[in-house]
Amino acid sequence: MTFTSARAGHTARTGHTEQAGQESDIRRHELAGFLRSRRERITPEQVGLDRGSRRRTPGLRREEVAQLSAVGVTWYTWLEQARAIQVSAQVLDALARALLLDPSERAHLFALAGAPDPAPGTPCPTITPAIRRMLRRLEPFPACVQNSRYDILAYNRTYGVMMCDLDALPPQDLNCLWLAFTNKDFRAALGNREETTRIMAAKFRSAMAEHLSEPPWKTLLGRLRAASPEFREIWERHEVVTPVGDRTKRFVNAEVGQLNLEHTNLWLGPSAGPRLVTYVPVDDETRIRLEKLQASAEASALVPADY
Repeated sequence: MTFTSARAGHTARTGHTEQAGQESDIRRHELAGFLRSRRERITPEQVGLDRGSRRRTPGLRREEVAQLSAVGVTWYTWLEQARAIQVSAQVLDALARALLLDPSERAHLFALAGAPDPAPGTPCPTITPAIRRMLRRLEPFPACVQNSRYDILAYNRTYGVMMCDLDALPPQDLNCLWLAFTNKDFRAALGNREETTRIMAAKFRSAMAEHLSEPPWKTLLGRLRAASPEFREIWERHEVVTPVGDRTKRFVNAEVGQLNLEHTNLWLGPSAGPRLVTYVPVDDETRIRLEKLQASAEASALVPADY
């Protein structure tokens, strides 16, 4: 009786192990197919790459996805071959950004990989309701929350239309450094664009020294190098600049004209973490123009989406 029960238990455990192995194998193949399908639908131009004259692969090549994700080509190839390799949440995040996945596709990617999504479309924990209320109360003064990578985590209506229409951008493009080198409206709004972009790139290099192995930083760097010859040229200078205090900046808004603003950083945590960025007018004319800009943004928000 004891022998029979032990054998039955062993058989059950074996069956459970085989079932788990089969499920894992199916999951890996589904993941491989999903990655391949997403890679093949993206054109090189969408991610700032040159198509070239001898391209036969539909969409991106494997090595291009690896480059944009800051992972090894062999490792990514194994992933598309459904090999039994471990994939971290950080790498999945980088792949999701490189493949321009929307929120539903991103959730599917993490589900297939069996990994928890560190940012599954939920509000950033740094952006509390109190901070959002603060951003609204600062209007008409433009204000936003950024991290040291220049990601725009939250913003009020005035900031959202000061340089370009932030609400119209995909989430992966809500980054001041990316916009400063690739978005024509954002670039046109910078009063001293050449100096500003050089300083931003230098600050990014300085901040990245503490994040060299982190996929989000490497992904952003890869996108910028691929999309902007100007950024590549500046990056090769190896200039570094530490964050400085308040300074006056000049912007040119397409609707209300020149804005002269005093820029202030208020750190919300450690100096390498998120910060509240505010812009206060330095003259009466700028204040009046900001009020007009806020009124215009509020009026636009009241217009139905299908108007």
